[in-house]
Amino acid sequence: MTKLRKVVLDVLKPHSPDIATLAKKIADIEGIDGVNISVYEIDKEVENVKITVIGKFENLSDIREAISEFGGTIHSMDEVVAGKSIVGEKETLQERHHVVFE
Repeated sequence: MTKLRKVVLDVLKPHSPDIATLAKKIADIEGIDGVNISVYEIDKEVENVKITVIGKFENLSDIREAISEFGGTIHSMDEVVAGKSIVGEKETLQERHHVVFE
């Protein structure tokens, strides 16, 4: 079965527990090699975070469960990489030579 290699999630979570605690919880999941959590917006009671997970895992159910257990909700899945290796995005010629005509 093809494995997921990288997933980027946009998550809304309460301030507590903190992102270090959540990162360690996700990192303990089988097949996860690393977790990066960045806070990009803070409100009175919640924070929006970007969670990047890398490794070789089959599905998102354990990650969803960990986030839910900590009171979080996944808003969107912003990037997914699957297969034998991680493929990075490259700038295309169209993006490099983008010209706006007025």
